[in-house]
Amino acid sequence: MKVFRLDELDAERAAGEGAYLRFLKERRMSAGLYALAPGQVDTQSAHEQDEIYQVISGRAYLTVGEETTTVGRGTVAYVPAGVPHRFHHITEELRVLVVFSPPES
Repeated sequence: MKVFRLDELDAERAAGEGAYLRFLKERRMSAGLYALAPGQVDTQSAHEQDEIYQVISGRAYLTVGEETTTVGRGTVAYVPAGVPHRFHHITEELRVLVVFSPPES
């Protein structure tokens, strides 16, 4: 079993001065914590893997392909592999649990 504490992951991510911290990589999946401040630009591009996002805290818009929706604490979104996507109009500090399958490189 592997157990992770969100506050510890967030501290590790912040100490690394990056928006993303991958904390798990297994044969069939990987997981990370993604954080963006209000007004920050999400520079990610389409990935080769399917993704699940679970918003832990914050508020923003998420655009996936041609669709846009608001997201906030408790939102879970699926992003198919190869589809452009990004968070934008971030109004509250955004913290997102990200799961990739297969694992990210």
